[in-house]
Amino acid sequence: MLNSLDLACAPQDTRVVVAMSGGVDSSVTAALLKAEGYDVVGVTLQLYDHGEATHRKGACCAGRDIHDARRVAADIGIPHYVLDYETRFKEAVIDRFAESYAHGETPVPCVECNQSIKFHDLLATARELGAQALATGHYVASRALPNGERALFRAREAERDQSYFLFATTREQLDFVRFPLGDKSKPEVRELARRFGLSVADKEDSQDICFVPAGRYTDVIERLMPGSAVPGEIVDLAGRVLGRHNGIINFTVGQRRGLGIAAGAPLYVVRLDAERQRVVVGPREALRTMRMRLRDVNWLGDGEIAQECPVMRREVFVKVRSTRPPQPAWLGVMPGGAEVELIDGEEGVAPGQACVFYDAREGQARVLGGGFIRSVAAPVDAPAARAPQRARAAVRG
Repeated sequence: MLNSLDLACAPQDTRVVVAMSGGVDSSVTAALLKAEGYDVVGVTLQLYDHGEATHRKGACCAGRDIHDARRVAADIGIPHYVLDYETRFKEAVIDRFAESYAHGETPVPCVECNQSIKFHDLLATARELGAQALATGHYVASRALPNGERALFRAREAERDQSYFLFATTREQLDFVRFPLGDKSKPEVRELARRFGLSVADKEDSQDICFVPAGRYTDVIERLMPGSAVPGEIVDLAGRVLGRHNGIINFTVGQRRGLGIAAGAPLYVVRLDAERQRVVVGPREALRTMRMRLRDVNWLGDGEIAQECPVMRREVFVKVRSTRPPQPAWLGVMPGGAEVELIDGEEGVAPGQACVFYDAREGQARVLGGGFIRSVAAPVDAPAARAPQRARAAVRG
C-alpha cells in the first residue's frame, strides 16, 4: 500500500528531506509531512553572501530567512541543516545570469537555480542523508502515471502556479521530488501555518530575484563583469542611427521608457544586438513574435520528443512568460533543437527566456517540457500560422 507520497512504506519509515527557504510555503510543507508521521529533515541552502540582504524585503535565503527556517524546524521538532552553497550558486546561477545579460539575452535565473542547485545538488544531498524523497514548497503538482512514471502538472491555483520555473526537471528527478502544495491555494497554506502555530504564517512572499539588491540587476552585472556596459548606437529597424546608449545591459526587449531618444511615435526595444552593441527599436507591432527556436529542450511528455513532435506537427500550449497564460502553438523538432510556431503571436519575447509546453490551456494541464529561447522571428519573417482546429476550439471555449 502506498503512502501519501506514493511510496511503498509507512510514513514513519520514510525519510523526507524538505528544502526550507524560511518562507511560509516550505515551512508548511515540512509541518504537514511531520504531522503525517514522516521522518522529516529540513535543509536550508545559503546561496549568497546574505549580509547585504538581511534587511531587504522580498529576498529568499537571506539571513532572516535562514533564521526563520531554523526556528520553524525547532518548533515542529525536526533536525535542520544549513548548507553553504555560495560558491556553487555563484558559478551555476549568478555568473551565468550576468553572462546572459551581457550577450543581449533575458535570462530566467530561477529556472537555472532549480535545475542546477535544488534538483541536482540538493537532491544528491538528500540521497546521501538516506531520504526516499525530496519535498519542496513549490506550487506545482506531480502524479504517478499508469506506466509507473511521474508527470508534472500545473498547480490548482493558476495565479500561484510555478511550473514555468520547473520545466527543466528531468524524469529521474520527478521520481524523487514531491510537491505537497500543488493542490492547495495560498489562503489554505497560510491557514495551515496558523493552525500549526508557525511564526512565518503571515510572512510576506519573496518577490525579487534573491541575489539582485533592490531589483537593480545592472549593478550585479557590472560588479561581476567590469566593462560590460559598452556604449553603442540606438538604431531603427532600417539601421538608421537615432541616438546613443551606455550599454545594452541597461535595456530589455519590450522596453519603452528610458530610451533617451525623441520620436514622433512611441518606440520600443525590439532587439539587442550584442555583437555590434546596438539597441534596435521600432513600433509596437514589431514586438510581436510568431516563431521561436529553442535550445536545451527537456521533454516530459510521453515517448521521445523526436517521435512525438515531428516537424511542426504537435499541437501544444506554451508560456513564454511566467505571468501569462498558455497559448496555442505548433511544436516540432529541428536539427540542433526545437521550433515553436505561435498561432496568435506574443509580444516582448527575447532570447534567454524560457518557453514551456503544456497539453491544455487551462486547469491543471500536464507540463510536456520546455526549452530556452535561442532566437525569435517577427511576423514579417515567419510564415503564416496554421491554426490547429483543436487549439482554436479551446481558445473559443
